Amino acid sequence: MMDGGRPIFLQIAEQIENSVIDGSLPEESQVPSTNELAAFHRINPATAAKGVNQLVDDGILYKKRGIGMFVSPGAQAKLRQRRRDQFAEQYLRPLLAEAAKLGIDGTELTSMIEQHLEKGMHR
Repeated sequence: MMDGGRPIFLQIAEQIENSVIDGSLPEESQVPSTNELAAFHRINPATAAKGVNQLVDDGILYKKRGIGMFVSPGAQAKLRQRRRDQFAEQYLRPLLAEAAKLGIDGTELTSMIEQHLEKGMHR
């Protein structure tokens, strides 16, 4: 399902990235063609191609001439590291800033996180 707030080509790229990260598109496997992506999402093939080409530019996919696009070796590790870096920037930095404002030190913050993890495991 497409999210109306973000460019469609970025959503296509993110969906492929998610499939690489979760292993449903293993390294060296062929990804759906831009025409298949366009038909499935009911979008213009040029839009689908823009998302795929973004991943080629990022080194996540590579092209086998006349055959199609494939997941690059090392793509999963590269994507996981990039997402970890983004996670730290988007979530940890604001969390630590708010904790500092509230006088929560590292030990207390760690304890709070562990408590929430334990609660989540019992659901």
